[in-house]
Amino acid sequence: RDPLLNVCMDAKHHKSQPGPEGKLYEQCSPWKDNACCTANTSLEAHKDQSYLYNFNWNHCGVMPPKCKRHFIQDTCLYECSPNLGPWIQQADSSWRKERILHVPLCREDCEEWWQDCRDALTCKENWHKGWNWATGWCALGAFPHPLAGDLCEKIWSGSFRFSPERRGSGRCIQMWFDPARGNPNAAVARHYA
Repeated sequence: RDPLLNVCMDAKHHKSQPGPEGKLYEQCSPWKDNACCTANTSLEAHKDQSYLYNFNWNHCGVMPPKCKRHFIQDTCLYECSPNLGPWIQQADSSWRKERILHVPLCREDCEEWWQDCRDALTCKENWHKGWNWATGWCALGAFPHPLAGDLCEKIWSGSFRFSPERRGSGRCIQMWFDPARGNPNAAVARHYA
């Protein structure tokens, strides 16, 4: 058995082993047959002010729903996917021992995320660290990412890499998929493992 396949990260809200979850909430539901997240984690991923990371999507006014859905889907992928093993790295953090780095995200996923968020307000291009909640945190205005690849690659400190590959190629991870057709990311993980 390959240790990079069908695994969960050692992080704050992940289960130790992937497995079925009876009911995962809304955008996390595609992973219900084999998930690294619990039903409660999937519910929290959809809240504007979630206990998951003590972060508010509406930190610079109301985030447009078309933009927020990508961040929720990103959270569901991160928390629920058992197919990120080839990109799991050690993390020197108080809240997680592992993280993902350079996951090749499908071109369409990056492009749609950027298109739907480019007019949303934020103040930082990297949301992982360096927040100053005390003063002037919306000063930059609209998303400071000029290109789709910049958003995907910079928003979470390199967790994702903009892939030129398209959905269905078997060479990039999809944030969105139809569970009735199976999880395409399992084959992608096998390819990179």
